[in-house]
Amino acid sequence: MVEYLRRRSEDFMAVATPGAGKTTFALRLAAQMLVDGTVDAVTVVCPTEHLKTQWAQAAARVGIQLDPKFRNSEIHSSRDFHGAVVTYAQVGMAPAVHKRRTITRRTFVILDEIHHAGDSRTWGDGVKDAFEPAVRRLLLTGTPFRSDENPIPFVQYERGPDGLQRSKADSVYGYADALRDRVVRPVMFMAYSGETRWRTNAGDELAARLGEPMTKDLVAQAWRTALDHRGEWMPQVMRAAHARLNHVRDNGMPDAGGLVIASDQTAARAYAKLLHDLTGESPAVVLSDDDGASGRIASFAASDQRWMVAVRMVSEGVDIPRLAVGVYATSASTPLYFAQAIGRFVRSRREGETATVFLPSVPHLLGLASEMEEQRNHVLGAPKESDGLDDSALERAQKTEDAIGELEKQFEALSATAELDQVIYDGASFGTGARTGTAEEADYLGLPGLLTPDEVSMLLNKRQAEQLAAQKRQEQEQARNAPEPPPREPVVPMSAGERRASLRRQLNTLVAAHHHRTNLPHGKIHAELRRLCGGPPSAQATIEQLEERIATIQTF
Repeated sequence: MVEYLRRRSEDFMAVATPGAGKTTFALRLAAQMLVDGTVDAVTVVCPTEHLKTQWAQAAARVGIQLDPKFRNSEIHSSRDFHGAVVTYAQVGMAPAVHKRRTITRRTFVILDEIHHAGDSRTWGDGVKDAFEPAVRRLLLTGTPFRSDENPIPFVQYERGPDGLQRSKADSVYGYADALRDRVVRPVMFMAYSGETRWRTNAGDELAARLGEPMTKDLVAQAWRTALDHRGEWMPQVMRAAHARLNHVRDNGMPDAGGLVIASDQTAARAYAKLLHDLTGESPAVVLSDDDGASGRIASFAASDQRWMVAVRMVSEGVDIPRLAVGVYATSASTPLYFAQAIGRFVRSRREGETATVFLPSVPHLLGLASEMEEQRNHVLGAPKESDGLDDSALERAQKTEDAIGELEKQFEALSATAELDQVIYDGASFGTGARTGTAEEADYLGLPGLLTPDEVSMLLNKRQAEQLAAQKRQEQEQARNAPEPPPREPVVPMSAGERRASLRRQLNTLVAAHHHRTNLPHGKIHAELRRLCGGPPSAQATIEQLEERIATIQTF
């Protein structure tokens, strides 16, 4: 606020994590400028129909009346309103209408989730043309980066030493800042691996374990096989997520809700049936961006209902503060979508609330979870790498009832089972794996629902130490009771997955020991190892990288 009032420039971009108060900030500025005569009208542009209603309701609470039902055919707003709320698609279809409204009255334009103006060239050009005459433009976003190179209107870009242009914000308040100030919840990621089997269109049967090193195509097919509702992976993970939700509701958050994010409408309906069979309660189901969906979201937000299943509607900006448990059951893999999805769970109502997100143990997702606190910018001119995953499937799923990606046509899911692989928090990995339904898994699912960030780290350290101690006792007991060893047989070499899991356990043990000696947080120790040795977070590091980090920490 101080920075904005000091500059009073035409354009101002505020980047802030979901739950930090971007809406409140924007409406505070709008109210002040309406009162002091800087502007006569306010226009809010947002991504979805539901957000139009949400913005209008928030504005009304502070005495600003905005029309969420404005249509391009109306040209002018009623005198009952200070302005209107429209979508980027609406502006893209008739920029001349909105330009005329902007010229007629001195207008303050709030561009919510501004990166959406780059969704298509038509939208970007439309927004630029329509709001160039505005007196003031406020650009808001929690994720100021995109996966493409469409320039975002009114955003300032600066060229770096590498020759690439990066977006530049006027004010930045990231998740790490908000977590430090305790205005958002700490998020724990519970990553589940497991065995998957599928049949290719050539009739070959393949098997793979989630989390093991393999080609990108195999990762994508194993991932989609795990998400198939006919296997055991989704029911087992949903059972764990429901247990976590019940524990949170019984221990400090009685109205806590859960959200399952699906890849398409067919999967969403199947997941809803699984939840009904598991809980005996029908979840709310939101499949598309329409007025009925908006009402269902609002009804769920105000209710005590446990679960909601959605495809894309419940993404950025949608405010359901009681969401505390999530299941990331979608193949969408871009950093942008992942950040938007996780943003639904970080909104805090009181100190101590925590959030838990269940996700497949896929290296790409584990990396995003480990790097949640990193700030990204929109980069123009960077080379793009395909990750073998079909992010456009999500968009197609919104447009057609029977949307099936090319990848699904190439194979048939046969079976999948789940087991807890690791817990990721603050960039560090905890736990040594646990089968579903066991006491080891229950120890992590039963973490208190009300914890400060420091308490989350402390308890995860404690759970991991107990798990390692129990494994050591079991090994010692087995050694004492073991019969006379038979003649030694040739050693069977471990698979790459087994070797990697063993090294990760060894690294976690050494990090825990260093934590107890120095009192440094696990995340900082892992970060220092990455700085010294290079490479990604340990959740997705290779065997060689893990071995190098183990050798390095042994020299500390």
